[in-house]
Amino acid sequence: MSTTAKEQGSTRVSRRRDRRKAEIVRTATLVLAEAGYLGMSLEDVAEKTDIAKATLYHYFSSKDDLVAAALESLTQEVLRRLQEREEAVGQSSARDLLAALIDEQVLILTETAPEVAAAFSWPRSWPESFEAPMKDMRRRHDAVFRRVVERGVAEGEFHLSDINVTLQCLHGILNQSSVWLRPGAYHGDQAEARARIVESALRMFG
Repeated sequence: MSTTAKEQGSTRVSRRRDRRKAEIVRTATLVLAEAGYLGMSLEDVAEKTDIAKATLYHYFSSKDDLVAAALESLTQEVLRRLQEREEAVGQSSARDLLAALIDEQVLILTETAPEVAAAFSWPRSWPESFEAPMKDMRRRHDAVFRRVVERGVAEGEFHLSDINVTLQCLHGILNQSSVWLRPGAYHGDQAEARARIVESALRMFG
């Protein structure tokens, strides 16, 4: 077999492995969102992925390794969505950009990826080893909104007594939106409801 053929074969194997790994992570994310950390088991993930439990260990060394991958995948997806929304808005005022980001975050939590809210809503069940990684995930998420808010303050568009407190309140509103508009619980116009949440949240920024 030529070197090129070997490389192509290796690449195909690598792609299959990456696809299977991503599939396992997606399944683990759904199980985690439904059952929480304590209720999640590798047996459930293996069964729902239609693979043997032993096969999981070819990809992840432990339950915590798999959970960490699932949480990081969720974080990356949220950050990607927020970046795309920011790019779609283009040149705009800090207020308009913040409104778009708030709307996108609520959309993620309530419609397009409600598993994000569910997976991060089990604070008491997480082992101590996840404290630092989850803190870093929240920091990266906060940075997206903080950058816009700091710009608004610098340009005189926002008037805040304490940026940190205001951002904490904003995150509280965003997190609570997943309860207010959770799938199956809210039967009104979702877009209109999001618009009301965005409008209310923006009042904190003056």
